Amino acid sequence: MSIEQQIMAAAQAAVKTLYGQDVPEKMVQLQKTRSEFEGNLTLVVFPFVKMARKSPEQTGQELGEYLVQNCEAISKYNVVKGFLNLSIADAAWLQLLADIDKEEHYGEKQANADSPLVMIEYSSPNTNKPLHLGHVRNNLLGWSLAQIMQANGNKVVKTNIVNDRGIHICKSMLAWLKWGNGETPESSGKKGDHLIGDYYVLFDKHYREEIKELVGQGMEEEKAKQEAPLIKEAHEMLVKWEQNDPEVRALWEKMNNWVYAGFDETYQKMGVSFDKIYYESQTYLKGKAKVEEGLAKGLFERHDDNSVWADLTNEGLDQKLLLRSDGTSVYMTQDIGTAEMRFQDYPIDKMIYVVGNEQNYHFQVLSILLDRLGFKWGKELVHFSYGMVELPNGKMKSREGTVVDADDLMQLMVEDARRVSDEAGKNDDMTEEEKQEIARIVGMGALKYFILKVDARKNMLFNPEESIDFNGNTGPFIQYTHARIRSILRKAEDSQSSLSAPSSLNEKEIELIQKLSEYGAAVEQAGKDYSPSGIANYCYELTKVFNQFYHDYSILNEPDENVKAMRLVLARNVAKVIKNGMALLGIEVPERM
Repeated sequence: MSIEQQIMAAAQAAVKTLYGQDVPEKMVQLQKTRSEFEGNLTLVVFPFVKMARKSPEQTGQELGEYLVQNCEAISKYNVVKGFLNLSIADAAWLQLLADIDKEEHYGEKQANADSPLVMIEYSSPNTNKPLHLGHVRNNLLGWSLAQIMQANGNKVVKTNIVNDRGIHICKSMLAWLKWGNGETPESSGKKGDHLIGDYYVLFDKHYREEIKELVGQGMEEEKAKQEAPLIKEAHEMLVKWEQNDPEVRALWEKMNNWVYAGFDETYQKMGVSFDKIYYESQTYLKGKAKVEEGLAKGLFERHDDNSVWADLTNEGLDQKLLLRSDGTSVYMTQDIGTAEMRFQDYPIDKMIYVVGNEQNYHFQVLSILLDRLGFKWGKELVHFSYGMVELPNGKMKSREGTVVDADDLMQLMVEDARRVSDEAGKNDDMTEEEKQEIARIVGMGALKYFILKVDARKNMLFNPEESIDFNGNTGPFIQYTHARIRSILRKAEDSQSSLSAPSSLNEKEIELIQKLSEYGAAVEQAGKDYSPSGIANYCYELTKVFNQFYHDYSILNEPDENVKAMRLVLARNVAKVIKNGMALLGIEVPERM
């Protein structure tokens, strides 16, 4: 039983004994004591004042007396107005530390056979270009969310839906046919996704030239966009694809496979993966069938031009197109098809879509439609909506001039980490292999932490230089603290590190144990709020509290063996919780730096 649980049970017993009233646990409000008052935890007295028929101060005094007499965890108390500040006994703190020390994943829950199944969709790339900075935020949020939901005792399935069909895919294919001269990733030395992305840009360049030429001949710009020969050819190719033309399909498969090989390399560097990948080329027909089924049941309506719509005016929304007049599907139809396939594959209890906030309306509609179509999780689907991520101008250039490539960004971060380490001389005694591995861990940790520490709903500015700083609220600062603790523990291997009972604990030791004990609550809250930033902030706070303690007190040079042993256990558990917490963000922590 945690210290909080002991105090809550004792407080309920106190109210029953003193005032003859049974009170529910939710009436017992415990909070951390404010720093200007003496004590560790504070009981809010106001809810019991009426029962006691006494002033808040008198009620607090009576409850305080009872708790000191009857709850071993409490050593003393003081009352400030309607607040009862409780000081926890050293023995209770030491017992709590011993409990934390016993569990390798203290504060995290394990899933069992009856745990709910949460499916999380993230990444959702198009196969006509490489992953960019926006995808980086998406992938990191999705991966972290999956770890957090798992640490809250859920079964988790991580999925990706690849947008592998449509006019944009045909644009790259057509450009390659026209100007590619049979170029391949092998012949060009380029990653497949970069190669295809280059052809997508090339299509756009020629297409714009054609539009300009037509406008120069006196055509309206909008009409020129539709009449340009290239876009017409791309549309013809799309029709052939829909009709299963063998040549178009063979080219499509070949070029998509180049892209998937490139994506896999990027995902691996990023440290993310998926349990199941769905492809829109396989889901859109399912979606059309599901819409036709809904139409037959009277859930949707067909207009005179043969298009199919959902009327959402009763829900305070408008009408939503589901099938165009020529029978082709829209994104909404594809999402319904994907949902159908997933529901057949897994017994989903909750579905979380990690998609940017420009799609808020889309998911509002999708939730209503899935609910109408009978998906039990439709109404409760979660759109984990996040903001844009931008860079300070001029920090990095990309092929297209505006989009920052994920591979370039990750390489830059690792190079920066190596440069900072080399300049500081922190890695002089390491082999070249070790230096590179630590640069990878630190560079990727800097990138991930900088992105994940920000509330996902907010737009953010990513600054590579700030993120690699070894001081302040950064990944490297937390990683360095972990490496420092591991170094202390290696030096202390000869000495005893089982928990001995020192005669007393100082304020900083108590603060550190208390902070460690809050990890479970931080994990739970992050799960409720779908908030990786909650975990990032907890890791930073714990790191700060440890560094303040370490600044004031020695571990290895402590003359009292019992105190030294206890501090080693304390340090060991700080390193453990930092490692576990950072793992929930997808961040590795090195043993040395």
